[in-house]
Amino acid sequence: MKIVETEIPGVFIIEPNILGDNRGYFLESFRESWLKDVGIDVKFVQDNISRSRRGTLRGLHYQLQNPQAKLVSASRGEILDVAVDVRKGSPTFGKYVTCLLTEENRKLMYIPAGFAHGFQVLSESADFTYKCSDYYHRESERGISALDPELNLPWINLENVMSDRDLQLPTLGNMSQIDLPNY
Repeated sequence: MKIVETEIPGVFIIEPNILGDNRGYFLESFRESWLKDVGIDVKFVQDNISRSRRGTLRGLHYQLQNPQAKLVSASRGEILDVAVDVRKGSPTFGKYVTCLLTEENRKLMYIPAGFAHGFQVLSESADFTYKCSDYYHRESERGISALDPELNLPWINLENVMSDRDLQLPTLGNMSQIDLPNY
């Protein structure tokens, strides 16, 4: 297993060892000690799976009162994953990290609490899995527009399929300061 630091401290790409032969493959998709080895002490309490079709663009979401760190991967298909630092006072506020997560590369991305998260499906369909460090809390969910021109996120030129709710999200520059997490 290899853990790659990104340009934003606290966001990591995990590349698991894949042991394969003519029967298939085996890999460890999570081991608590991997994160502890890079200084992350997080307890995951909820696992989620979503299936989406080609072009689906979800996000960018975060929870304010019940912030969630996430460990995400694509169990089927191909996804462009994005984490945006929305923590007030952070030296990397408004910066983002992307990672191509596929069923072939089996990469995972660790996203700390305080980051807005979103993804775009590049394959015909994809199953997206994520471990969360806190429970979903609808009342504290917030979001910023995945199409925010100031962020200029590198979405692939596909027909974007978005929920009505995500289409109504404000840009980061138009977010109320009380709706942003602290650094």
